[in-house]
Amino acid sequence: MKYIIYLILFSFSFSFCQENEIEKKYFKEIKTVLKNKKVKKSFEYIIQQEPFTYENLIKLTEIEAPPFKEENRAIAFKNMIEEIGIDSVWIDLEGNVNGLLKGQEGTRTVGLDAHLDTVFPEGTDVKVRIKNDTLYAPGIADDSRGLSMLLTILKTIRNNDIALRDNLLFIGSVGEEGLGDLRGVKHLFRKGASKIDSWISIDGGSIGRVNNKGLGSYRYRVTFMGPGGHSWGSFGLVNPHHALGKAIQLFVNSADNYTSIGPKTSYNIGIIKGGTSINSIPFESIMEVDIRSVDPNRLDEMEKILENSVKEALDDQNSRKRMGGNLTYVIDKIGNRPSGELSPSLPLVQRAMAVTKHFGVTPRLTRGSTNSNIPISLGIPSVTIGRGGKGGNVHSLAEWWYNDRGYRSIQLSLLLVLMEAGFLETK
Repeated sequence: MKYIIYLILFSFSFSFCQENEIEKKYFKEIKTVLKNKKVKKSFEYIIQQEPFTYENLIKLTEIEAPPFKEENRAIAFKNMIEEIGIDSVWIDLEGNVNGLLKGQEGTRTVGLDAHLDTVFPEGTDVKVRIKNDTLYAPGIADDSRGLSMLLTILKTIRNNDIALRDNLLFIGSVGEEGLGDLRGVKHLFRKGASKIDSWISIDGGSIGRVNNKGLGSYRYRVTFMGPGGHSWGSFGLVNPHHALGKAIQLFVNSADNYTSIGPKTSYNIGIIKGGTSINSIPFESIMEVDIRSVDPNRLDEMEKILENSVKEALDDQNSRKRMGGNLTYVIDKIGNRPSGELSPSLPLVQRAMAVTKHFGVTPRLTRGSTNSNIPISLGIPSVTIGRGGKGGNVHSLAEWWYNDRGYRSIQLSLLLVLMEAGFLETK
């Protein structure tokens, strides 16, 4: 028994070491970059700019950015970029803020992204409260912190006369959260768009996160529709709520069996709505379903399970009617986040792990649902890294962030950018 346990632990340890192995050449690259006086000065400059970063964090957090209504924050972020100075900045047709810093060669473009939107609806109180040096406000950690980091990185590059080989595109993206369905990044990587050769997102988490795997998800809105009527006078009509209840039971039973084995797959019915009063047969019943998996094929299988469950529930309810017409349904696919996985041996992933290790933290290769899902699914070198500091209660009204040496995450991000975009010692 002990031998089996040791074998399992050894196998896990060997796998972990293989996945997190960093080639020595990337540590040499770090040493070369850090020898430069401009880079050393830049690291000190980032610490000096903590009040600037702090002020921008509060300013941006206190501008509402509900799903699909990010315009006001986008305009403010664009203005902040313009004040620092950049070659060009614009808001595209989808609502993303794009700030282009031209490289000396400019044959490649590196994207540096944080998202503008929050999960909170219009009218949410986003005033920042400060208690014992901790900042409390919806969205302060996810992802206003990332946006404030981008501004400090841009200011550091500009004011320390740093030259890059490649173009650097600063992006405040829309639609990262919820039903935004990554619409901002999908627009940036649409067919015919200007090419982005590698991608770095800053979104949540502490130093150590190196997200190189996209967690795929499908999302659906299922609607049952009937004539509706009085609970007594129209008794015998088809009932959308009854069908929905049956569909949930059938789906959960089948989905539970399917997800109990194989690559990790999850399902959740997060919203149920419909009906007008307790004594009315509803004319409409709606549920919204979230399905996630590390394997895209399992998403397709779960989709079939959902469709079969809804169809069976429909037939069951229609077989029970005593009067009136049949029940109908519609399944709308309202979200499609592709999955994917990039090799840890890719230079960008290696660099992200190396700079993390340089800052004294063991890198964690993770899987998540972030803006990086899109470029990862296309095979484009991409990572999502942490915003540093300490934070918690994300996606709640009690969200908080504490500046525990937060400057280190900005230094780390800058170092990664200098390596990926090609730092040049002189202009």
